Amino acid sequence: CLFSMGCLLLLSLHACRQFPGCGNIVTFSQFLFIAVEGFIFEANFGRKRPAIPIRNYFIMVAMFFTVSVVNNYALNLNIAMPLHMIFRSGSLIASMALGIIILKKRYSVSKYTSIALVSLGIFTCTFMSAKQVASDSSLNQEDGPQAFLWWLLGIAALTFALLMSARMGIFQETLYQKFGKHSKEALFYNHALPLPGFLLLAPNIYQHAVLFSQSELFQVPVLGLTLPIMWFYLLMNVITQYVCIRGVFILTTECTSLTVTLVVTLRNFLILIFSILYFQTPFTGWHWLGTAFVFVGTLMYTEVWNSLGTFLRRGPKED
Repeated sequence: CLFSMGCLLLLSLHACRQFPGCGNIVTFSQFLFIAVEGFIFEANFGRKRPAIPIRNYFIMVAMFFTVSVVNNYALNLNIAMPLHMIFRSGSLIASMALGIIILKKRYSVSKYTSIALVSLGIFTCTFMSAKQVASDSSLNQEDGPQAFLWWLLGIAALTFALLMSARMGIFQETLYQKFGKHSKEALFYNHALPLPGFLLLAPNIYQHAVLFSQSELFQVPVLGLTLPIMWFYLLMNVITQYVCIRGVFILTTECTSLTVTLVVTLRNFLILIFSILYFQTPFTGWHWLGTAFVFVGTLMYTEVWNSLGTFLRRGPKED
């Protein structure tokens, strides 16, 4: 519930529509807030030793940083944003495949079917939305074999990032099995250790801070404070993102990496559907079909049918 409640608020989309390049200041603010909160309440101002050796957190941060950089750089290799979105919908398949290869896991037929349905549904909705985006924008691309080679390199980069992201989830799962469940500690170190890297983005962050300060004034309800509206959006985004990411890290300690990937994928799918409705994008029959695939696949994965059947067979409990 924390996970869904924190992630369904799309305040960051307001910022991105008005200032398309504001991603760095949004990400930095999120990381800084979570790191400061964790330093005070989890690390006890640096006096508490981590339960998981810190070198493991450096490995996790390196994986996360690599995935982020490769995903962002792929956009410079003739990879359009719609294709980028579609590729990331394959995270479930990648997580299941690596779970089978690395952890030697085996799943029931219903689990394989459910993952296939969810992936197909998300792919369908993303592909149809991507077609609408592509039809509304004119992209000037180079012609010739050189452009095609760059495109192939971009596909290879996206594939690498997809597999690396799945590997990171499995690495987290094995760490928690070995050292125990420490979601708050992991949340702190995974956001505190990357902070020095934002120094490379300082000029861009400062530039957007100035732009945010020049946005129209907004009076905060109840409090009566007046501040630039973009700073209000940023504050709300940071708070909801904290609720969201804390739910994610709790989930990683309680569930397998495949289940976490499923929930994260469903979160992204719900955000896609909500954004379609919020921005009044045409919702076609293909979108409804994809939505049906997703929800049927999710119900199959959670085995809600079996639980419901057991409940109906037992009947209500007597006092």
